[in-house]
Amino acid sequence: MARPRFLPDNFTLMLVATVLLSSFLPVYGSVARGLEWVTVGLIFMLFFLHGAKLSRQAIWAGISHWRLHLMVTAITFVVFPLLGWGLRPVLEPLLTPDLYLGVLFLCTLPATVQSAVTLTAIARGNMPAAICSASGSTLMGIVLTPLLVGLLLAQTATSSDPLQAMGRIALQLLLPFALGHLLRPWVSPFLQRHAARIKGIDQSSILLVVYSAFSASVVAGLWSRIPPLALAALVLVCALLLALSMGLSIWLARRFGFSKEDEVAIVFCGAQKSLVSGVPMAKVLFAPSVMGGIVLPLMIFHPMQLLVSAWLAGRYARRAPDPALAAETPAPAKA
Repeated sequence: MARPRFLPDNFTLMLVATVLLSSFLPVYGSVARGLEWVTVGLIFMLFFLHGAKLSRQAIWAGISHWRLHLMVTAITFVVFPLLGWGLRPVLEPLLTPDLYLGVLFLCTLPATVQSAVTLTAIARGNMPAAICSASGSTLMGIVLTPLLVGLLLAQTATSSDPLQAMGRIALQLLLPFALGHLLRPWVSPFLQRHAARIKGIDQSSILLVVYSAFSASVVAGLWSRIPPLALAALVLVCALLLALSMGLSIWLARRFGFSKEDEVAIVFCGAQKSLVSGVPMAKVLFAPSVMGGIVLPLMIFHPMQLLVSAWLAGRYARRAPDPALAAETPAPAKA
């Protein structure tokens, strides 16, 4: 039986269960320290796999469309951070300090890859450009996210030197990513044969990193610092950010004369944020005591963006075929 359109996927449900488990059964002491080392190894493995999955051919197939890639990069790393920073007078009174920092961190993250490409395919968009933009966003995020975090959080107690942050990112994320990509010719056949198992390892690793992060934050008093009204306000803030980013992506794509196929790629690559990249980056950039509040906005935004994007992809898919493209398609030969 098909899953109802607006029912959360299994991974989202497991994320919720993980947060609940870490809230009621957090780990302490030597167990927590051991789990910390385990998660460091898992993050190394995650980014090694990301690098090994990145197809050089797919990047070159879409890289010539520089206007589209420039637009996606601007939305991801300029428009989003400006939204988070510009809405500060509205957001700060509604949220706790940790949650507002989490919203700013969310705004600095790269785009998703798998869901952006899948949604572009469903919506009959420009697939080569989507693959290139989404993959490039992940790679640029390793450098740009810590820089943006340093700029946006410069006045906060939890901010750190962006150069130091970039050094940690390079060692813990960029190094395994580069190794995975260099070894891709030898690793890729194995990954393709065991794609389902690799996906399960990816998701299980993220769940364990989330459990470790929330455990440390719960022990430090996370839920006592977040009143219910602030949590409800966070849901509304995430919805507002998603609506603004998608609306601006559509407006900018049309304002600059992109085709409908390009518009689809711009919306799904520019207006989404990556949970898979975001949680490990937060683990590297922030202290364990604030990690829960930092990643909570991302964990709310993630299923929200998938649900709205799935609905929007369906609307795009039902549009009439482009007459110019139809004219270029040869008619089927008669028997």
